[in-house]
Amino acid sequence: MRMTATGMLVAMGGLFLLSHHYLGLHPAWGYVHAFAEAAMVGGLADWFAVTALFRRPLGLPIPHTAIIPENKDRIADTMAQFLRENFLTPMVVARRMSSMNMARALGGFLADPSTGSGSRIRAGAGELVVEVLESLDPDRLGGEVSAGLKSQLEKLEVSTLLGRMLSGAIADGRHLPLMESMIRWSGLVLEDNEDMVREMIQRRANGIIRWTGLDERIANSVLDGLYKLLAEVLIDPEHPLRAKVQEGLEDLADKLQHDPETQARVERLKLEMLQNPAIGEWWQGVWERIRAGLIDMARGKDDMFAGLGGSLAELGNALQQDERLQYQVNRFARRTAVGVTSRYGDQIVQLVSETVRRWDATTITDRVESAVGRDLQFIRINGTLVGGLVGLTIHLLTQVL
Repeated sequence: MRMTATGMLVAMGGLFLLSHHYLGLHPAWGYVHAFAEAAMVGGLADWFAVTALFRRPLGLPIPHTAIIPENKDRIADTMAQFLRENFLTPMVVARRMSSMNMARALGGFLADPSTGSGSRIRAGAGELVVEVLESLDPDRLGGEVSAGLKSQLEKLEVSTLLGRMLSGAIADGRHLPLMESMIRWSGLVLEDNEDMVREMIQRRANGIIRWTGLDERIANSVLDGLYKLLAEVLIDPEHPLRAKVQEGLEDLADKLQHDPETQARVERLKLEMLQNPAIGEWWQGVWERIRAGLIDMARGKDDMFAGLGGSLAELGNALQQDERLQYQVNRFARRTAVGVTSRYGDQIVQLVSETVRRWDATTITDRVESAVGRDLQFIRINGTLVGGLVGLTIHLLTQVL
């Protein structure tokens, strides 16, 4: 367009010279000459006006030229103020948001099978998870997580926490299944180690008892008594041994919460465990298995996002059909947008102003000129044509009058 406008100006200059040469041949050449002369003046004037907006014409230091580069800071501030006063005001944002049904639009997007229920969101979420997990350094991240957990556990008073948990479990009776499981486990352990128990009893018996064979009978009696005791404790909820165990648990819970000596002992044990290298190695293996499992799940070996698409589609249908839900979502979105405008409107326009201020003269010239585009050159073309028509009209009037 710039070449077209310049070519038209050059053509008017050529027509001006040609018509001047043949003025005496016919009166019509006078009209052509007047048109070309005025068109050339109009084209030059508009070329100067358009050029002066962005740069100095022919590089000459003419006053009030290169207007945009010379005033870019003022333009930046004016633009920012214009945005702040006319767009980023709570009233304008609220009015605009009130005419929009964002909830229904979001529901339509989520309910669309090509977006909400499968391919794009689900695949994108899976790929994002894979890229994040694969980009992490396993050793470094595992060490950082381990160090973070260790730091937090060192600050945590484990004894008090354990005491409260135990007290709550006893108060609610949640310790009873655990106690019964321990009794059953004790019975199984005793059954698996009968031979060892017999050997211990026989080894501690004196020679006369072993010679008479009473050691085996004593061992059998001891084992039978232990089995009977465990069975009675398991069956009878009111067994004295159960009461003794519960009393011991209650005493332990109280000491964990209030006895400084017990608390110090538990804390020392906690620190010893945390400082044990085996714990760090164990955690590193756990973290690596978790990371590898998450990567496999995200890649579809174990579909991590199998229910994501269906859930999003259900949410989309609800947003499209439930007017009360739409009202709540739209009101929340409107209040959020108004709140953001009120709190951060100044920062937003300041960002615009500072960005424009940082541009150099060439950058702002090119961007504004590109934004306006072809219309700048149409100004030159129209100026050439309008100037020519005005010149032709003036010449006609002078001939008539």
